[in-house]
Amino acid sequence: MYRSLFPRDLFAEMDRLQREMQQALDLSPSIRGLGRGGFPALNIGGTPQAVEIYAFAPGLDPKTLDIQLDRGLLSIAGERPSALPSSESGSAVHINERFTGKFRRMLTLPDDADPEAISADYRDGVVHITVQRRASAQPRRINVQ
Repeated sequence: MYRSLFPRDLFAEMDRLQREMQQALDLSPSIRGLGRGGFPALNIGGTPQAVEIYAFAPGLDPKTLDIQLDRGLLSIAGERPSALPSSESGSAVHINERFTGKFRRMLTLPDDADPEAISADYRDGVVHITVQRRASAQPRRINVQ
């Protein structure tokens, strides 16, 4: 009803602004509430035994990745070099949609994550990080006698 009074879709613009502000202020997402739009893109899931994190970072040298865990805060950092010719060579770039430069993604792990049992593997442009859960947090069957 009121949307026809505005030259542009004001409500869509307000929604976009709210999403951008939320992303800008969301510095330390948890595994349940990740901000979108960062690099590398993340998929996170879990089992009763481990938290599985997949970071999609094609074109990186795995030796340049810096993955750290400090007091429940996991950070994935590195730098992706540009594959485009430099502007000094006289060539022009018309479209550049691929992210290049330094990056850092951080997320808070659950309280039952074991900082001593973490592993990372890089294959086909995907970093797979496995964080085991503490044995004390594992479900157990209690026998009744």
